[in-house]
Amino acid sequence: MQTEDYIKEPNELLDKIDSLHPSDIAYSLKKIYKTSSDDFYFVLKQLPDEILGEVILELPDNLREDAYGELSIAQLTDAVDELDSDDQTDIIQEIEELDKAKAKEIFEGLEEEDQQEINWLKRYENDEAGAYMQTELFSANIDEKIGDSILRLKQLKDQDAIENIHQVFIVNNDKTLLASISLEDLIIFNFDKTYADILSEDENKHKPFKVQDDEDIDSVAKFFEQYDLNVVAVVGYQGMLIGRITSDDIIDVIEQNATEQIYQLAGVNEEFEHADNTFTTAKKRAIWLFINLGTAILASLVIGLFDATIQQYVALAILMPIVASMGGNAGTQTLAVMVRQLALREIDYENSKDAVKKEVLISIFNGFVFALLMGLVASFWFSTPMLGVVIGLSMIINMFSAGFFGASIPLLLKKLNIDPAVGSTVLLTTVTDIVGFFSFLGLAKIILL
Repeated sequence: MQTEDYIKEPNELLDKIDSLHPSDIAYSLKKIYKTSSDDFYFVLKQLPDEILGEVILELPDNLREDAYGELSIAQLTDAVDELDSDDQTDIIQEIEELDKAKAKEIFEGLEEEDQQEINWLKRYENDEAGAYMQTELFSANIDEKIGDSILRLKQLKDQDAIENIHQVFIVNNDKTLLASISLEDLIIFNFDKTYADILSEDENKHKPFKVQDDEDIDSVAKFFEQYDLNVVAVVGYQGMLIGRITSDDIIDVIEQNATEQIYQLAGVNEEFEHADNTFTTAKKRAIWLFINLGTAILASLVIGLFDATIQQYVALAILMPIVASMGGNAGTQTLAVMVRQLALREIDYENSKDAVKKEVLISIFNGFVFALLMGLVASFWFSTPMLGVVIGLSMIINMFSAGFFGASIPLLLKKLNIDPAVGSTVLLTTVTDIVGFFSFLGLAKIILL
């Protein structure tokens, strides 16, 4: 189903449930909710247990909260029971934030094995790899025959005890991870051989991709990207295999990080952007707008210093926005590049000077190009060649400051352990406005008057 072809009618959606992916069902439910919340709850309550949890996880935060409040404890317990351990933990923790008593009843309704796995995963912080792993995986002892392990995998699949399997993890008697073999390689081996026989032929060929359970999840995401992985093993103390992280969870991490950066650069809060309360969202945005108002007043004060100059030369008032706008846009380009490179860890202390130098050179080059262009335009527009010189010099100065501060501000915030995406735009706009106005009007006072 294409996203633009969502099902609008509740009964039609229920009739086609078996042929739809949970993501498509969630998309249709989002559209139905906008038309009628009652229809949304009606469909949600009719969903089969085996897909209800997956559908809930595909919904936006505000709709998930509504679903947790509307569905019964029995429905949520059955839905959670059908999920993998990492998703079970996510839902239990989300419900705990809303209703601890309800979350406790759902948790107690699960099997003891599920409860142990959830308690294990809840120990990890949100930015640790362990918080994103699932304990369900396919492993085999190094002394086990390949054929026996494949029969065991078939049984697990028949019981729906495991899914999304890409490889077998080889462990010793202490559960220490030794190797990883993809299923496509596994099926070509002699089934009568043990895994020890296979590994003895080439020790390095089946070296596993693994991460520590306490490793930062952003580093894990970079690891996935660097080696183009579908799954990675998670190990704990002394290399013991304890779980795996699959690419679908990493895609969510990457998307979340990108979303946060975009919102923070714009000075808005992601959590409140998805809220239904328009006043709450407006209030959160107003905080950054208030800060921006303060910086705008600073720029206006700079203009006020040259009010007599502007009165004598009205053309300055017409050209002022051009200088500030060009500096602001150039700075935003630099800022976006630097914040993204910092997020991807492509810039560190060692190469930060080269990164700043590059951005400054780019800004100076563009400054000269547009200084020449705008200088000629201003000269002919107002029939004053020296006015073209003024705006040209000012544009070079402001473009230089845009490149330098656009590259330096994120690095400075990073050094202060502040997210470079937060506040960079406001600081940079302040700099380019003040430098732009001061250089333009100051040069005009010196050269023209």
